[in-house]
This record gives sequence, structure tokens and C-alpha cells, in this order.
Amino acid sequence: MEGSRAVTERDELRALLLERSVKFGDFTLASGKKSSYYIDARRTTMSGRGQMLLGRVGLAALVDRGWNPEVIGGLTLGADPVAYAIAHAATLASQKLDAFTVRKEAKTHGTGRLIEGIFEKGMRVVIVEDVITTGESALRALRAVREAGGQVLGVLAVVDREEGGREWIEREKVKVAGLFSASELKM
Repeated sequence: MEGSRAVTERDELRALLLERSVKFGDFTLASGKKSSYYIDARRTTMSGRGQMLLGRVGLAALVDRGWNPEVIGGLTLGADPVAYAIAHAATLASQKLDAFTVRKEAKTHGTGRLIEGIFEKGMRVVIVEDVITTGESALRALRAVREAGGQVLGVLAVVDREEGGREWIEREKVKVAGLFSASELKM
């Protein structure tokens, strides 16, 4: 049929974000800013369907950008399901990609690690985030990984709120990619 197109997995992920994660009203964001909408991406990234779609769409985004990380992760909690979904999708596609998480504070017992999971000095890393607003969470993870000797290839977010966070991260000489922009979700 002329003018029609197949629904892609990216389209499905966008629809799921709109259905589950985008809320309109009066909200105060973690940054303290007021907003007329809130994106609780975890309502999508922690769902079974969301995990499957996010893994595939996120893996495709890595390939499209030529990023070939050994590991993927970010600051807990928002980054965790994103990293795990993409690592799982990579394994299903016979690609090697593992995940890690950056704690908000180093443990005071055991190994005292700030970065948990599969991470070693010198590894190629992509930092992930559920939603970038100010960029602070991604920057905390990026700095922790660099301090531990990781080579950061880029930052991948599920949603870029388009409120300056991308620009703050890019000042660290790191490319940023968003699967979706806020303007794509505010319909």
C-alpha cells in the first residue's frame, strides 16, 4: 500500500514510552526545576517488553554510531536496566558485550568498589542513562569510569530531555546519542 510503512521496533519502543513513562502535570525534577511533564523511563525499561525492545534498539544505536564497547553501564539505578537489556541483546546476536553499574558511593566493606560487575582498567565503555536532563548522572558515571582507567566511547540515553545535559556531557569530549528526544515524546 502506497504511503504505508512497517512499524519498527523503535516505533514500538516509542509507543511504550508514551503509554507507560510520559506523564503530564506539574512536576519537580531531581534538578529542582519545575516541568509540565515527567518521563519515568523505568516504567518502560523495567518491563519485559521494554527490555526486549530497548535491547535491540540500543544495540542497533551502538552499531550505527560505530561504537564497539566491551562493556556498557552507568550510574545506578536508571542506567541498570538499560545496560542489562543491551548486553542481553548483544549476547542473543552473538556479540560480546557485558555490563557494569556505578554505585552512588563506594562500598565501605568487602572490595570497596565504586564500579560493580564486569569492568577492568583499559576497557572500551559506553555509558548509558535512562533520561538525560542536566547530565549529572551520566557525568558521575563517566568520571568514575575514567578514574578507574576505562576508555569512554560515548554516552547513550533512552531519552534526551533537551535541557542542556547533552551539552554538559559533550564538554568532556564525549559524543552523546539519544534514542529519543523529549520533543519526540511530548505529543
